[in-house]
Amino acid sequence: MRLKTMGLAMAMLLAPAVQADEGMWMPSQLPAIGKQLRAAGFQGNPADLADLTRAPLNAVVKVGGATGSFVSDEGLVLTNHHVAFGVIQYNSNAQRDLIQNGFVSHERSEELPANPDFRLRVTTGFDKITEQVLAAARGKTGRAYFDAVDAISKTLVAECEREPGMRCSVVNMFYGRDFYLVKQLELRDVRLVYAPPRAIGNYGDEVDNFVWPRHAGDFTLLRAYVGPDGKPADYAKDNVPYHPPAHLQLAREGVREGDFVMLAGYPGITYRHRTAAEFADQVQWRLPATVQVMQQLQHIIEDTGRDDRQAAIRYASQLQSLKNNIKRFQGELDGLKRSDAVAVRRSDEDAMMAWLAAQPQAGTLRPQIDQVNQLIASVNATRERDLLLTLMSSQTQLMRSAILLQRLAHERDRPDAQREAGYQMRDEDLIAGTLRQVQRRYDPLIEKRLLIALLTRYQKLPDAQRLQAFDTAFGRTPESLAQKLDQVYGATHLGDEAQRLAWLKAEPAALGQSNDALLSLAAQLLPALLRMEDERKAREGDLLRLRPAYMDALIAYREKQGRAVYPDANATLRVSYGKVTPLKARDGVQYEPLTTTAGIVEKNTGVAPFDAPRPLLDAIAKGDYEGYADAKSGAMPVDFLSNLDTTGGNSGSPVLNARGELVGLNFDSNWEAVSASWMFDPRYKRAIHVDMRYMRWLMDKVYPAPPLLKEMGVPAR
Repeated sequence: MRLKTMGLAMAMLLAPAVQADEGMWMPSQLPAIGKQLRAAGFQGNPADLADLTRAPLNAVVKVGGATGSFVSDEGLVLTNHHVAFGVIQYNSNAQRDLIQNGFVSHERSEELPANPDFRLRVTTGFDKITEQVLAAARGKTGRAYFDAVDAISKTLVAECEREPGMRCSVVNMFYGRDFYLVKQLELRDVRLVYAPPRAIGNYGDEVDNFVWPRHAGDFTLLRAYVGPDGKPADYAKDNVPYHPPAHLQLAREGVREGDFVMLAGYPGITYRHRTAAEFADQVQWRLPATVQVMQQLQHIIEDTGRDDRQAAIRYASQLQSLKNNIKRFQGELDGLKRSDAVAVRRSDEDAMMAWLAAQPQAGTLRPQIDQVNQLIASVNATRERDLLLTLMSSQTQLMRSAILLQRLAHERDRPDAQREAGYQMRDEDLIAGTLRQVQRRYDPLIEKRLLIALLTRYQKLPDAQRLQAFDTAFGRTPESLAQKLDQVYGATHLGDEAQRLAWLKAEPAALGQSNDALLSLAAQLLPALLRMEDERKAREGDLLRLRPAYMDALIAYREKQGRAVYPDANATLRVSYGKVTPLKARDGVQYEPLTTTAGIVEKNTGVAPFDAPRPLLDAIAKGDYEGYADAKSGAMPVDFLSNLDTTGGNSGSPVLNARGELVGLNFDSNWEAVSASWMFDPRYKRAIHVDMRYMRWLMDKVYPAPPLLKEMGVPAR
């Protein structure tokens, strides 16, 4: 039974005292907090922000695993350099290093196709379907509950995708309490248009990552294309630019301290409503263990790449991702310890449970909450194994391809509606794209070394976490492991793109009987991986069923305190708002909210990662900033800080001023606030943005692209 004091769902979501700098709000919530938005400085109509078919939110798009926005009516998309880094790397080689030198397309025929699995999605619908989903799952538990939610979700997605070009999904809010059907137009032909050199787009690299002050021009321009008929299509030379329903207008004026700003994007995931036990696990084991393993993988790629430039380029995107995640996870760990998050969350949960004990529904909710904690404890029993085997797939190319092909063959024996999500007919184009991009991101020596590192750790696990199929395949010693990998990688043909695509089209029985060494190995491992998946789904089914009891108690308790309540981020479109804000990082350390080109010169050493390109240094020395400089100081802005609520996935999110004009491009958070994915602390949470004046100046005076500036409505000076 749900808490009767909660009232309507919207009433539960909106706390009476909302902090302007906290909250990743669903667009549908924004009209209800319109008073706070206007008080903060927003000059538009909050009701417009709830309509995904109207500007400005219909110009905000999902780019890969992050965010971008349309900035012209010719399909031009602005996102981060690091978000599009895989596209840049895909088009680079030792003879044409776009990572190092950047890229400027002077006409449309020069634009370069993105990697085949790269997608751009425009959200066109977001409909609540809670009753339909819960009705299908009511009365079930465990795996049956999971399967019921999965089945109704697939049915609704299939109906939604009858409209050509649409990609649909079912997402849940508040961990199974509410469900929504998300409808997105999927654009498959995306091309590289403009990218600054590494030493601008990633100035400071890992030294400056998650650090303020920053001086990075972390932006890239892409273009979305469709077929001549105007419908989404695969890459083809005769495709034409996509004409979005709206695009953002770049502001001609910049921002100053205290100005209102607003951000829209697709934050990946936050955990602020997780249990105290999950907070403890994150700090005490998961973050330290993940950092340690990822650092080992990072060193393998770096060590091998020093002597092989081509291998270094092929793994540049993967290495950048590893380094970013390592620093983020370490910062998250440090931040959670600094704020004593485990003790704070435990205290808050204890108080909530004490409050709940006096409520009439305690007898119903408390047993369900106890079961949630029991399930979380069972997840922790195999956490080391699960981490290593997840990385085995995500950090490899050929091994991942082999497992992907065998899993797809396994699913093809079922009716499409019963296939595992990610392996249905709707997914096969994306799987093909994943297989095609392998060639430019794979080196056999590096892959074997990555696998040896991960599986050697696996071999040291206690017997309770081991899988017989893996022991049989790789043995239980480092020597047997190395020998097996040498044998398998020496006898596989999956390194050939034509072979991979041929196996993609083969009959399931043919894959099961394949004599390709790596495919045979994947077939041997697959049953064990499927059993792990079955166990996970049973737990997830019960968590989907039981967590709403925890959320009902948490929301009601926090509403009673007047605290903001909004769903944890889950890669759906969200909006946050706040102000351009300085940062008092610690005692005696106060940071201003804007940086300038003077800081680029101050940091420059001529050696990576502070090796500013000569054209940039010459332009700074010349000082031709007319039309771009700050009106008051005369300095050329580079980046700025705000107190906007962001997390991973918000990279590339447009930052708008009070009139809805584009003034910044989100790309990072400060070190003191990386832990905000778990705990929000308004003293430290800041977001870091590229100032659009810096982007415009670079495209005008340093690496000129006058046609693109004109297309964006801000012609060169």
